[in-house]
Amino acid sequence: MKLLVLTALSFFFIATSTLAINSFNIKPQNSDGEKPISQMNDEISLAPLPVLTGNETLPELSAYSVFAVDLPSGVSLYEKNPDASLLPASTTKIITSLIAIDYYHPDEVLSVGTEIAVEGQKMRLAVGEKIKVNDLLYGLLVYSANDAAEVLAVNYPGGRESFITAMNLKARDLNLNNSNFTNPTGLDGNTHVSSARDLVRVSAYAMKNSYFRKIVGTKEITVRSSDEKFVHKLTNINELLGEVEGVLGVKTGWTENALENLITYVERDGRKVMIAVLGSNDRFSETSSLIDWIFRNYEWRSVQRPSFNPR
Repeated sequence: MKLLVLTALSFFFIATSTLAINSFNIKPQNSDGEKPISQMNDEISLAPLPVLTGNETLPELSAYSVFAVDLPSGVSLYEKNPDASLLPASTTKIITSLIAIDYYHPDEVLSVGTEIAVEGQKMRLAVGEKIKVNDLLYGLLVYSANDAAEVLAVNYPGGRESFITAMNLKARDLNLNNSNFTNPTGLDGNTHVSSARDLVRVSAYAMKNSYFRKIVGTKEITVRSSDEKFVHKLTNINELLGEVEGVLGVKTGWTENALENLITYVERDGRKVMIAVLGSNDRFSETSSLIDWIFRNYEWRSVQRPSFNPR
């Protein structure tokens, strides 16, 4: 790791200009609200900063929207239409899971009803089946099961609509400014939208939860109803998990209108990167190419904060 020793002024210039930082969680101040350098010294983050040093051309991406960020520093590594409001498809299930994890105990047993007559991917729950929340969450996040999402929503206090309200309140709390959710599954809806930046933000939040992180990092698992009458074998849809170095999750999404979506968390060589790819024709290949490009063309450099000696 290289060490940069910078004056506060040069650090500020690099952070705002040379590196073209576009933080996903910290917006730059307006020039009329800029703090004096003397006040900035104690506020400068010492997280190593990614610096674009390579000159490789990034392979062409079909995805309509892409956002890749270095999580510790908040530096944008690559972006393409990051704030476009698009169909999130099953990446919606990230926030669905957060509501379920917040409310339910993992061992709570829920009853399955006719809500499972939903379109799309299913773990094949049966009406009358009783199954633990933990197992529904694995179905939701590993196998992207729409029937699991509906069972979690219908059994929530106040029912499905209250669950969706909770999803949007959580989105507001997390400053997901380009998102609105109208169902727990991610099936297309005219006002059911999110953005690459928002999905990176909610995924970064979710990955701080060890329970969520464990689930999305699971390649395959078999879950059973509480009476063990029903058996559900679940294989993770994320083809990068276990195949691309450092990929630890997070979530896939697809509908005919949304095309292919993928949110990916990568830890490699001590670096932590989150990537959202939306509206792609080949999400796995394009995300893999982007990961390789990032780690070949960026160097992370530590910054030694300058001391301030008032005169």
